Amino acid sequence: MNPLLDDSKQPRFDLIGPEHVVDGLRELLTELGTALEDLETSLEPTWEGLVTPLERIGERMGYSGGIVRHLMGVKNSDALREAYETIQPELVEFSMRIGQSRPIYDGLVAIKSGGEWSKLDATQRRILECLIRDAEHSGVGLEGDAKRRFNEIQQELAETATNFSNHVLDGTKIFALELNDRAEIKGLPPSALALAAQAATDAGHANATPEAGPWRITLDGPSLQPFLQHSKRRDLRETLYRAYITRASTGDLDNQPLIAKILELRREEAGILGFDSYASLSLASKMAPDVTAAENLLEELRSASIDAAKLDLADLKQFAAQQAASEANDLRHWDIGFWSERLREERFAYNDEELRPYFPFERVLEGLFALADRLFDVKIKAADGDVSVWHDDVRFFRVFSRGDEEIAAFYLDPYSRPAEKRGGAWMDECIGRSRGRLPVAYLVCNQTPPIGETPSLMTFREVETLFHEFGHSLQHMLTQVDQGLASGIRNVEWDAVELPSQFMENWCYQRETLLGLSGHFETGEKLPLELFEKIVAARTYRAGSDMLRQLYFALMDLELHSRFDPKQGSAFDVQAKVAEKTTVITPLAEDRFLCSFEHIFSGGYAAGYYSYKWAEVLSADAFGAFEEAGLDNPQAVQETGRRFRDTVLALGGSQSPMEVFVAFRGRAPTTDALLRHSGLAA
Repeated sequence: MNPLLDDSKQPRFDLIGPEHVVDGLRELLTELGTALEDLETSLEPTWEGLVTPLERIGERMGYSGGIVRHLMGVKNSDALREAYETIQPELVEFSMRIGQSRPIYDGLVAIKSGGEWSKLDATQRRILECLIRDAEHSGVGLEGDAKRRFNEIQQELAETATNFSNHVLDGTKIFALELNDRAEIKGLPPSALALAAQAATDAGHANATPEAGPWRITLDGPSLQPFLQHSKRRDLRETLYRAYITRASTGDLDNQPLIAKILELRREEAGILGFDSYASLSLASKMAPDVTAAENLLEELRSASIDAAKLDLADLKQFAAQQAASEANDLRHWDIGFWSERLREERFAYNDEELRPYFPFERVLEGLFALADRLFDVKIKAADGDVSVWHDDVRFFRVFSRGDEEIAAFYLDPYSRPAEKRGGAWMDECIGRSRGRLPVAYLVCNQTPPIGETPSLMTFREVETLFHEFGHSLQHMLTQVDQGLASGIRNVEWDAVELPSQFMENWCYQRETLLGLSGHFETGEKLPLELFEKIVAARTYRAGSDMLRQLYFALMDLELHSRFDPKQGSAFDVQAKVAEKTTVITPLAEDRFLCSFEHIFSGGYAAGYYSYKWAEVLSADAFGAFEEAGLDNPQAVQETGRRFRDTVLALGGSQSPMEVFVAFRGRAPTTDALLRHSGLAA
């Protein structure tokens, strides 16, 4: 059997290669095509006669296709790209074939309008209504030229999004600063020098050392961010910054024409389906009722943060002037990270590099798993070696319930690998819970890797990111919904799916949790209490600027997908327009950030980036329940944690997000907790 098609157990990553992709998926498509034809000709308008077999087809396709998409993100190669580009049109065609199947759609409508409806429980009814809506959004009602053009658009969008993502990966890989003079590395901390020397070694400088160089600085996050924060060479910071904001915007990797094409295709797609914009189409399946509601929330947050952001910039200018910095009266984009870090050190008497030794990766994991046990009564045990993995760095864990019953598992791929792995962090499903199968998750980060004999020492932001992605994984793994179409994160509205992830970040500022996951990699010493207090005090440092940055992205996304006509102007004009009210330093004229904005052009956040803030309102309010119960009261925390598990984490997409939130919180959400946590409350 082609190992890509064996869904009887965990994926055989030791056997699956690019050579299995085309033949394997074509074989599967043939098999599932026959199953679909049989279903269309013999279906009964009942749950077992239609929805259950439809789910089975989706599960089979999702499993094998999901493995290939996963490998495209974590083990990208020319051979895999070629294979995926060959088979992708056939995958899209099959997906459209299901979505546009008139017999299946008519059968679903018949269930809803007939006597079968009364036999369904609430979860089944919600699933059925979502299946009908999704079919309508997939063009099931289209005929003739409209259907033909709609299907052409789906193929073009899939191909263009893949090319967009590949360009970003390649654009990140091709740039590097090769430094040979010690004057060029002035200000960089030992951890950054060690990583830069390791990067130089990987690039062919066999004798590179942290002390003598050469040093290689790349656009990969663990390399880029420390350089912008600590390098005293303003000219090199500028070079690096300009390279970062112009990634994938020139030559063969230029994403500018792809942006225009994607926006135009989405606009046309929405029009064919009868929507006035792609944003309206996108929000028709989200928690926010319409574009106006999403924009109103973003504006409420913008109004609360703009003055604070302006004050943040004034503080930096004043501080730079006190240090007699020549750039004090003309701070540029490549200066903000540097002077922000210097002011943080001055104001709170610590820096991120001081924290790293206290957060070795393995110790942080232990603390994270202890928190999961304390809050949600689950045990997580390492099971490395039980399954095959796609890279030696990948870990595997099993999750057990209070009765020591295995309920889930997950892969963890923690470290940056810029040569083959896309940037950022994400969670995805390997296997969903359904028909007795246990859920399995992929949890992927891009944190600082081990260097020589030194383990991975995490920045505080990397700790937060790990907590964030683990929150997504918990919702996937702790679901109690047995209907596969609504288990875990499935069927959860996109603007609510960030609730568990952002909720988990709050625990990084809770004393018992943070001290519990710390341990100096050399001495084992816990994070000193005074350092913890400084971290908490600094939580709202530049909160206005941080809030405004996310609002800049979210409002730009909504503007591009609602009122903007790609035939009438440039997306970068929209960027400049939104920047006028959401930035305190105007972006550079050559800024091409949009060319690497994968979230909205090749990810799932098109006309949905606002979801981060929409869900952060929910997550902050949810954490407020623990604050009200008393964070220093173990029993109250435990009881509240169990309630969170039994609602937010357990119910998945079986109920609307508002119903799930109210079931946990006892009321609708407010922005109060988010503004309070951010230090922006009136």
